[in-house]
Amino acid sequence: MSRFPLRLRLTIVFTVAMAIVLTGAGWFLYVRVASDLARGLDQSLRSRAQDVSALVRDRGSLRATGSPLIERGESFAELIRTDGRVLDSSPSLERHGLLTSGDLALARRKPVFFDRPSVPGLDEPARLLAIPVRRGVLVVGATRENRAETLRSLRSAFLIGGPVALLLTALGGFFLAGAALRPIEAMRRRAREISTSSLDERLPVPATGDEVARLGETLNEMLARIEDGLARERRFVADASHELRSPLALVKTELELALHQGRSPEELREAIESAAAETDRLARIADDLLLLARSEQGQLPLQLEPLRVGEVLQTVVGRFAPRNGELSVEPDELPPVEADRLRLEQAVGNMVDNALRHGGRDVTLAAAARGGSVELHVLDDGAGFPPEFLGHAFERFSRAAEARGRAGSGLGLAIVETVARAHRGSAHAANRPQGGADVWISLPF
Repeated sequence: MSRFPLRLRLTIVFTVAMAIVLTGAGWFLYVRVASDLARGLDQSLRSRAQDVSALVRDRGSLRATGSPLIERGESFAELIRTDGRVLDSSPSLERHGLLTSGDLALARRKPVFFDRPSVPGLDEPARLLAIPVRRGVLVVGATRENRAETLRSLRSAFLIGGPVALLLTALGGFFLAGAALRPIEAMRRRAREISTSSLDERLPVPATGDEVARLGETLNEMLARIEDGLARERRFVADASHELRSPLALVKTELELALHQGRSPEELREAIESAAAETDRLARIADDLLLLARSEQGQLPLQLEPLRVGEVLQTVVGRFAPRNGELSVEPDELPPVEADRLRLEQAVGNMVDNALRHGGRDVTLAAAARGGSVELHVLDDGAGFPPEFLGHAFERFSRAAEARGRAGSGLGLAIVETVARAHRGSAHAANRPQGGADVWISLPF
């Protein structure tokens, strides 16, 4: 079943369901008609019994063929004494008794219905009603052939009309399933044509607002995310290649110069030291790229422990003290946070390094508690971020135009945001009203 096309499977399921519905409805209608016919026959026998009993009281004869109460070949009547002798009967019965002694005993007490497979003179099933009268027991009856013919006609109609209706239903279900799946087929054809070089294309979405339309919208949103992610990866590879090209070229140049004859020991030392410095820069870029790649895969390992943010800030300040600039810490009594010391110090260190590179000489580290989170701020007194750059400050390899000639890979603030998100926090950047930049991370308690 699962190997069949979806359209055929839907048609089969729809047809089976309609077959069950039609069968149930036909059975219900058949039983209802049979019950109504039986009640109608019983009511007809009661009415006829009342009329015939009046005829018997007036000493009328049941053998009169012209009586409207007795229809020849369809209905009959018989008057039986309590001892079982037939006093009068319809001509077709020829005075054959219709009731046994047991039936007579029941009929003398109350009206009783009996079913007979046949009666004398009529080779058809019949329904009898026996009622007590003054002279004995009066029996009126009628054949059930009319009821049987009606039910046979109804069965024939069901047996002919049911399959025809089911066939028409199956055809309707087949075309209806095709119409419902047509937008999906259109989306499938378009999706087959989309490749990595044409991710800007989108699937056709029907203007119906139903589940198929919502599926198309969701797939288009997924394509937009894939396109955006692929664009970021391409930009990431291009920027990484650009950042790695410069130190690699410098290392190669220094080593080639060191190989030239006539170089003094001091010149050789300077070349090797320059090559070593560029190698360290390459190693830092590689480590940063590895950290960002792990964070993309959700594999950034954290060793969480209770930390006091004041101690973390003091540690970072001590690490950057030899650098040019004035570093200060504004202590604040805050509750400890669950964080990885190494990663948190790395994030704060990157913010401080960014402030010393691009800000003023005075850099302040501060911490504050706001709304169930601890904020670690790094503030400088420089020119601040260009307004158009604020929205891209934490992107990989993102650098302001005036900072492109300075040292740096453009990964520092991207790592800050990565560390913050790994701790279920966030990273922010803004310009201070009095001048300078304010970069901070927010961590939950």
